[in-house]
Amino acid sequence: MDRKMANRKLIRLSQLKSKLAAENLEEIDWVTFGVIVKKVTPQSANNGRTFSIWRLNDLRDLKQCVSLFLFGEVHKEHWKTDQGTV
Repeated sequence: MDRKMANRKLIRLSQLKSKLAAENLEEIDWVTFGVIVKKVTPQSANNGRTFSIWRLNDLRDLKQCVSLFLFGEVHKEHWKTDQGTV
């Protein structure tokens, strides 16, 4: 993990909103980690394609969640991922 994180900045999901407002994250090599705390049943978009929505949290502040929308190949590959997975 140390090798993978070398020269990268860890930003907790619960800090993401404030960091986005204060810093230009496009200029920083950063990573975050999250736990799937809720999964919505896959849905169909207006164009007929299926997508998933995951609610992610870093377990530090359970009120601060990030919604992640999975479309296309990402949805097909990961939609069965279990709730509670990091």
